[in-house]
Amino acid sequence: METTLPSMPRIGDKAPDFEANTTHGPLKFSEYIKDQWTILFSHPADFTPVCTTELTEFARHGAWFAEHKTRLIGLSIDSIHSHVAWVQNVRERTGVYMDFPIIADIDMRVSKLYGMLHENTSNTAAVRAVFFIDPTGLIRLIMYYPLNVGRNMDEIMRVLEAMQTVDANACAMPVNWRKGDKVIIPPPKTLKDLDARLKDDSLEKVDFYLAKKQLA
Repeated sequence: METTLPSMPRIGDKAPDFEANTTHGPLKFSEYIKDQWTILFSHPADFTPVCTTELTEFARHGAWFAEHKTRLIGLSIDSIHSHVAWVQNVRERTGVYMDFPIIADIDMRVSKLYGMLHENTSNTAAVRAVFFIDPTGLIRLIMYYPLNVGRNMDEIMRVLEAMQTVDANACAMPVNWRKGDKVIIPPPKTLKDLDARLKDDSLEKVDFYLAKKQLA
């Protein structure tokens, strides 16, 4: 019998809207993400070790995400009572308060909407998905991790800062880019642009099509 796979939102798609109950109360996603960057991330289950290390790390960097005008929102296929109990347990045990909303997705409606259920891994737990959504509501980057491997918070922060810098400066990012590194400027589209680039001594030119500059 042929299995119908869940829909998988792609980069460039409008983030699917939904309404759900969260640890902050009822929430309409399109209103929550309006006019700002948002990171939506799923975890397999509350009261599990890898998930606890991950969500506390998001919470520890809450001020950094706020400075970068980015909201956080988590999700797992657990009840709101489980979420609240887990948040309190983690606060008691570690001193870290996971104060961002966590979606209670018992019916797996949101998990299916965002393609977080991968049948070859589990039918009852969402994989570790991360969706980066820009202020216009478009999905800009998607990460998937297996159930037994935690996410890299440095990479999550790096790519968020990279995308925000790209938008602000109409540039691209080389491999391993970090804030303060040179960025890649778009290749020339006319012969006039090409001649201007060849004469520009402020650029680090590998070749005419690959040139870097330092942002002010």
